[in-house]
Amino acid sequence: MRNKERGIIGRRLRNAYLSTIISISLVLLLVGTASLLLVNARSVSDYFKENMRISVMMKQNVGEKAARDFMLDLSAERYIKSAEFISVEQGEREMADMLGEDFLDVFESSPIPVSIDVTLKADYVSADSLDMVKSEISECPMVDEVVYQPSLVEALNANLSRISLVLGIFTALLLFVSFVLINNTIRLNIYARRFTIHTMKLVGATRSFIRAPFLLQSAFQGIFSAMLAILGLIALLFFIRNEVMQLFEIFSLKLLLLVIGIVLVSGLLICVASTWFVVNRLLSLDKDDLYY
Repeated sequence: MRNKERGIIGRRLRNAYLSTIISISLVLLLVGTASLLLVNARSVSDYFKENMRISVMMKQNVGEKAARDFMLDLSAERYIKSAEFISVEQGEREMADMLGEDFLDVFESSPIPVSIDVTLKADYVSADSLDMVKSEISECPMVDEVVYQPSLVEALNANLSRISLVLGIFTALLLFVSFVLINNTIRLNIYARRFTIHTMKLVGATRSFIRAPFLLQSAFQGIFSAMLAILGLIALLFFIRNEVMQLFEIFSLKLLLLVIGIVLVSGLLICVASTWFVVNRLLSLDKDDLYY
């Protein structure tokens, strides 16, 4: 009978330990996902900024060769990320898509000049920098007009700032919720062993001696749970890569190491800190308090 009872108790302890590991891993997976979004907020911001096009309209008398030569000079500027030459024929096709195939019938000759579509480096996509870029490009005598939407730039920067703030707040709240959930999970696990702790206290064991095995176990739980969460996060990234390849143009995988570090440190610190507080609280309880 005793062996049977020991077997039942052993299975219960293993099940409790396994459920604790799974619970902590799922919470840390959420932390890792939020951290991945947060550390890549700058990359996402830069991606949208560097995909905003500015049209450099050339004068009607400028030929394609002169415009292409100017494009090469323009591409070497410190603020240019990329430049694309737009011929008259391509410009006419784009206008036809917007205005209809017969829009040229009202003109004796094509009103569409050659142009150059440029994208800027992310650091230059702001109101002041765009004014400077527009002024420098417009100094060329071949340039008729530099076209972009200032309201779109302002809205883009404002929205990206809000998104970064929301992600930061969300990650901070998630870390707090993670601490509460993991703390409750560990508290319930350790509370089941409160009589063992009380017995060790009665035989003269010091607080540090009693805490040591619990802290060591919690450190192992935190690291092991973090490793499981990291594996889940990597599996999620591979799934995203297969389904939405474009996201990998935005996310910087180099920052994945930083996210892995955040998950590991979070798992270790939260588990050890929670265990420290719970064990200290149990050590301060009287015998009668252990039954409540």
